[in-house]
Amino acid sequence: MAIRPTDTAKASPAGPGTRKRSDVRQEQLIEIAIRLFAQKGYDGTSLRDIADEAQITKAALYYHFPDKEALYGRIVLESMQALVDSVGAAVAAGGTPSEKVRIFMLSSADFLDRSRDSWIAGSNAFWSGSEVDPRGAAVHLRDEYEGLLRDCISAAIDKGEFRPVDAAMAGRMLLSMLNHISRWHSPGGRLTTRQVIDQYLDMSFAGLKAGKPAKKAR
Repeated sequence: MAIRPTDTAKASPAGPGTRKRSDVRQEQLIEIAIRLFAQKGYDGTSLRDIADEAQITKAALYYHFPDKEALYGRIVLESMQALVDSVGAAVAAGGTPSEKVRIFMLSSADFLDRSRDSWIAGSNAFWSGSEVDPRGAAVHLRDEYEGLLRDCISAAIDKGEFRPVDAAMAGRMLLSMLNHISRWHSPGGRLTTRQVIDQYLDMSFAGLKAGKPAKKAR
């Protein structure tokens, strides 16, 4: 019996062209979702919002992502992986331990400038009060990222470049500069993110650097 064209189309597996179009559509949806999650937060963004922005139906969106948590989880994971890869490569090419601390912070600032919406969306996953936990595998990437900074600070202390402070506490102080700058800094403002962080580091390093203790005024 002859096979009708419609039956052939149904029987044939998706070819490379179909998969490529699907991948491109997924990337478009992710870009839209990143922007909306950064602007409105996880709880304030619905799948309907994303579908409307992409000019597709919710059913079409479900074809790519089963639910909002799966979409957000992928965004957080990919954002953290890109951050860890970028900062890790920059630090590996650095110099002294204290220089590596500065490189860590400045390369993080550069990533924030390049991918501000991704930074905000990813950061919200760890700092928001939402009951939803979309972090999944991204937790170990966050720990790797923060651990790299602590290791640089500890090495600077061991080398006598920094005074003997609590490395974990110093790391949290420096990371708080990055985590909060996106709340107030304007990309089109007088200073770039890198320039702001560079000034922050000058102030911070003045308190971290090893040296003779200042004499107290009588």
